[in-house]
Amino acid sequence: MKQTTFEIRAYGVGELAELYSPHMSHRGAIMQLWRWINYHGVLKAKLLELGFRPGIRSFTPRQVKCIVEHLGEP
Repeated sequence: MKQTTFEIRAYGVGELAELYSPHMSHRGAIMQLWRWINYHGVLKAKLLELGFRPGIRSFTPRQVKCIVEHLGEP
């Protein structure tokens, strides 16, 4: 089985969500990612400091790194 490493870079919200929840539909994966972000108050606060705003369509590399630090690699 091929082992791949996760790359910290800019990701579309749906692209990152599908990496975390590959078994779910596109929309379901996005909703799950938002639930996790909203559930983890510290993660949400740090993302807000990094420029996160509701309705964004992509995450910056710094935001992705923050998400991975709190949720682990997808």
